Formats: sequence, C-alpha cells, structure tokens
Amino acid sequence: MFVTPAFAQEQAPATNETHSLEHAESEAKFPPFDPSFYPSQILWLAITFGLFYIFLKRVVLPRVGGILEVRRDRIAQDLDQAALMKSEADAAVAAYEQELAEAKAKANAIGQQARDGAKADAEAERKQVEAGLEQKLAEAEGRIAAIKAAAMKEVGTIAEDTTAAIVQELVGGKADKAAVAAAVKAAQE
Repeated sequence: MFVTPAFAQEQAPATNETHSLEHAESEAKFPPFDPSFYPSQILWLAITFGLFYIFLKRVVLPRVGGILEVRRDRIAQDLDQAALMKSEADAAVAAYEQELAEAKAKANAIGQQARDGAKADAEAERKQVEAGLEQKLAEAEGRIAAIKAAAMKEVGTIAEDTTAAIVQELVGGKADKAAVAAAVKAAQE
C-alpha cells in the first residue's frame, strides 16, 4: 500500500502536543462569527454600502434614467406618429366614402338617364307600332267594308234567286223577276 506523508502523520499516535494544538484550535472561532470582530465588520459594511450607494447614485441611476427618458421620448414620438397616421387614415377613409357616394350618385343618374331614354325609345316605338296597326286596321276595315258591300250586292241577287225558287215551288209557276226584286228590296229596307 502506498502511504503519503500526510496520511502517515495522521496515523501517528497522538501526543500531548498535538492534542493541545487541537484543543486550542477548537477554542478559536471563525472570525465572522467572533463578536470581537463585529465593530470592524460593521465599519467595513458601512463603507462598502456607502461606496456602493454612491456608485449607484452617480453611475448606474443616471444611465438607467437616461435610458428611461429615451424610451419615454420614443414612445411619445411613436404615439404622436400613430395619431398622425390615424388622422391621415381617417381622412383617406372620409375621402374614399365621399368618392364612393359621388360614384353611387353618378351611377344612379346614369341609370335613371338610361331608364328614361329606354322608356322614351319604347314609347316612340310603341306609338309607331300603334300607328302601323291603326293603318293596317283601317285598311282591313276598308277591305271588310268593300267585301261586305260586294256581299250585300250579291245577297240581294241571291235573295231574289232564292225567293223566285221558293215561289216557284210553292205556287208552281214562274214568278215575275221585277216583283220579286221589289219585294226583296222592300224587305231589306
């Protein structure tokens, strides 16, 4: 087994000298916990705290304050810019709505004009068609009257022939054409 000198010393039998050394060391306390060192520790604590406070007050806090001021200014600028952009957007929306209203009014006017034009064209065409129909109706009535007049002339002849045939059948002799024509004419009037 490999034995180091430190291990060999630990294993050495304890003598009175080593025992008294251990006893003296056990009586000595750790300096931060020893009340005899409290005043110096409090003094150094106050000095360190004061230096740290001065360092924070003179170096750190002005930098943090400057950063906060820059951020506050940047936020204020951003809010001002946002308000400006909002007002521009509102103006653009108002202009858009105005143009939209004008376009709708223009479209309604164009639509009304087109309806009026179409109505006028339809009315003119209707009148033209009615005039053509009236002309055709007058022509047809004229033809009907001519056909009726021709038919009426023939009705008299047919009536005379029919009357002569009936008289011949009933009487058994020939009827006088002049007397039959006078009788038919009297019946027509």
